[in-house]
Amino acid sequence: MTDESTQPKIIDKLIKLLTKLWQQLVALYHPDNLKKRGTKQSVILIALTVLFPMILIGWWWSTEPHLFDVKSIAQKQATRHNQQLVTGYVTTSTLITIANTLLDKSGGYLSNDVIPPSIFMDDMSNWEFGVLQQVREFTKVLRNDISRSKTQSIEDPDLAKAEPKFNADNQSWFWPTSETEYQEGIQLLTHYLYRLADPQNNTAQFLTRTDNLRDWLEVVVKRLGGLSQQLSASVGQLRINTDLAGDINQANSPSTELRVKTPWGKIDDIFYQARGTCWALIHLLHAIEIDFKEVLEKRNAIVMLQQIIRELEMTQTAVWSPMILNGSGFGLLANHSLVLSAYISQANIGIIELYNLL
Repeated sequence: MTDESTQPKIIDKLIKLLTKLWQQLVALYHPDNLKKRGTKQSVILIALTVLFPMILIGWWWSTEPHLFDVKSIAQKQATRHNQQLVTGYVTTSTLITIANTLLDKSGGYLSNDVIPPSIFMDDMSNWEFGVLQQVREFTKVLRNDISRSKTQSIEDPDLAKAEPKFNADNQSWFWPTSETEYQEGIQLLTHYLYRLADPQNNTAQFLTRTDNLRDWLEVVVKRLGGLSQQLSASVGQLRINTDLAGDINQANSPSTELRVKTPWGKIDDIFYQARGTCWALIHLLHAIEIDFKEVLEKRNAIVMLQQIIRELEMTQTAVWSPMILNGSGFGLLANHSLVLSAYISQANIGIIELYNLL
């Protein structure tokens, strides 16, 4: 670390370095120097000068956010607003933090950008969409189930307005922009959270019933199951059509084989969408472990939930390859989709078992 006496010296050196770089750039693009190099070399030089910063910016913006401590974030928010960690506070705070991350991460929200380099960064856009899907699905369950005591009860007004906001087009760059809609949804969730934590206000509810948890887990199972199938189809598979299994009216219909293969251009899209989905799920499951602790302890399901989270955390391992490889299952090259599918499938099996246990 540097003390106060050395900081001015470092700043002076930095200013001198930047000044020299600027002088070199000015000299580089001086008309006389460009004439000496010729048109072709000048065009190449200008192209490289423009592309290099864009590549650096794209690399920085494509960095996936780190995992965060849900309880620590909720505690800081509660302390800042002089609130108590009531039941449901951690989960709602986590949902808000996940949604905020979409807007506040490096580069901000990129899915609706129409200028370089964002327009070329489809991996991060798909990561954002995976996170957004979890925000949408949990907000829907929060609105329809967790915040309502029974089917005849009145829905929470803030949640009723928040859910449609998150269902806005994720690629809308003109009025209303995606960011505007999602920010309004975050504000509505925050208002619901404040009412939930207010001891003088009984208008907000967060009911930690077993059936409410099961309703959300059922949605998660379908989401992870679909992603696992898409990831495993990266190498192409022959599958028997089981869509009509269990339908007695179609019992005599012959099974047909289907050739299922994820298009080559969509392999990395699905890969990063799955990573974004798992990133959001890890935090939501950590929050559920806290707010639904009593329900989980009654079924002795805490350890099962922790193992599910551990499987999902493996999906966040750094990808060192410059591109998502699509080798065959037992070939010379790796298949990143199959590896990710294995972790997701294990987590999904655990969630199914947890669902049945509850």
